[in-house]
Amino acid sequence: MKPLSLFRCAAAALLVLALHLPARAIDAPPPAGIATAAELRAALENFVGDPRFSPALWGVKVVSLDTGRVLFEHHADRLLSPASNSKLYTGALALVRLGGDYRIRTPLLATAAVQPDGVLPGDLVVAGRGDPSWGAREKPQDFWSVFAPFIDALRHAGVKRIRGDIVADGTWLRCAPYGESWTIDDTSYDYGAEISGVSFLDNFVTIRVTPGAKPFDAPRVEAVEPFADLVFVNHAETVPETTVGLVASARRIPETRTVEINGRMWVGAKPKLTESPVPRPAQWFAVSLKAALERAGIVVDGQARSAIWPEPAATATVRVGEIGSPALRELVTGFMKPSQNLETDLVFAHLGELRRNDQTPPLTRSDELALDALNEFIREIGVPPGQVTFDEGSGLSRNNLTTAGATVELLAFMARHRESAAFLASLPIAGVDGSLDKRFKGTPAEGNIRAKTGGLRWAASLSGYATTAAGERLAFSFMLNRHRPPSGRKASAELDDLALLLTRYRGRE
Repeated sequence: MKPLSLFRCAAAALLVLALHLPARAIDAPPPAGIATAAELRAALENFVGDPRFSPALWGVKVVSLDTGRVLFEHHADRLLSPASNSKLYTGALALVRLGGDYRIRTPLLATAAVQPDGVLPGDLVVAGRGDPSWGAREKPQDFWSVFAPFIDALRHAGVKRIRGDIVADGTWLRCAPYGESWTIDDTSYDYGAEISGVSFLDNFVTIRVTPGAKPFDAPRVEAVEPFADLVFVNHAETVPETTVGLVASARRIPETRTVEINGRMWVGAKPKLTESPVPRPAQWFAVSLKAALERAGIVVDGQARSAIWPEPAATATVRVGEIGSPALRELVTGFMKPSQNLETDLVFAHLGELRRNDQTPPLTRSDELALDALNEFIREIGVPPGQVTFDEGSGLSRNNLTTAGATVELLAFMARHRESAAFLASLPIAGVDGSLDKRFKGTPAEGNIRAKTGGLRWAASLSGYATTAAGERLAFSFMLNRHRPPSGRKASAELDDLALLLTRYRGRE
């Protein structure tokens, strides 16, 4: 072969190799790390300016908490969808306004006084205040143990028999069942479970799908938790192991109790667990509490029923007991670590309802009052007007908008606040727990970065704190909208690679 032909073959081989290199191999800093602030800015700018992001929108800001200096910003004032980065705002607002020691207290009321023989001659009313902790899924527990505090409170009050009904009254929270500007699709899945003043097991049920004994048998479908009163329509099928299998999944038909089970399962496969939201969760709680009381030997003669806003509240004035939630710092950690939507919106609405007074128009919703509190808070910490506009507290709304600059301002404020330790402890730790438990493994970010994740179909975000290789503390916010990643790569991987540049920065000024 001629020398020129050899050269052309080698060049072609190098070109093919270069075209197949993953993006992170090109963008990664040299092994020695990033030595100066100028090099860090250049690395960050090169990353977000890559042609693969030309159809997308970035909002980025990085600030030193030690010096206050802005290390990098790129369209930091651009309004973008934060997705679940919205929870940073709800968690901070709750901790600042109520304090980490605050507890949600749920009154147990009755329509008549308990008699000396232990008979309650009327209804028992659980006057819900939006406590998200009753069977919260981030703390797995036996179904019946959720009711132990209620049984203990009634026994302490001497109750042995209830002549009337068990009433789950969720009317204190004046909220629609779904967050403002959620989509109808959201209501079909566990992450879009109903918001209710009485909430239970995060308002969704676990469904076990077990393949049939032989091909083409219908899989067996059953609810793990009782009393949810769902209707299953089973479209799933059992297939031979040689067939390409699809994991079974559940989808509730909006505004109904009907849940479709779809997909295929191999013969002999392990049961698959999936989830479905439960409509009117206050009623599910009432039925379950009645059964729990009877199991504990407290006889209930009446029925289980519920009330939700805007239905009339139950009338009951005799105080029988009270159920206290864990401390607010635990509730905030409970929704921040796993990015739990319902628990976030319950805390958000509870905080809003606490602001109601005699001058509040009666049709004002709890979540509207919470938004007023959030807007007031944002002004207080110095965020410029127009940089935060939310419809609800969890980030499931596609209408929530904020900027990287506003989010970094919030993070910097919370780093100085007396509740800073609680706020920091609530954030997922890279490679360790929460929604970051599987990300950043084996990198300098593992155990270092503490940040809130966020993801909707065309929105990905990561905002929080990082420590550089030189020990400098940083607050950062990365938001990427309208990015369509190539097959096999998630938008969150782009955020992770960007964050790794911060941990490899070894300069100090």
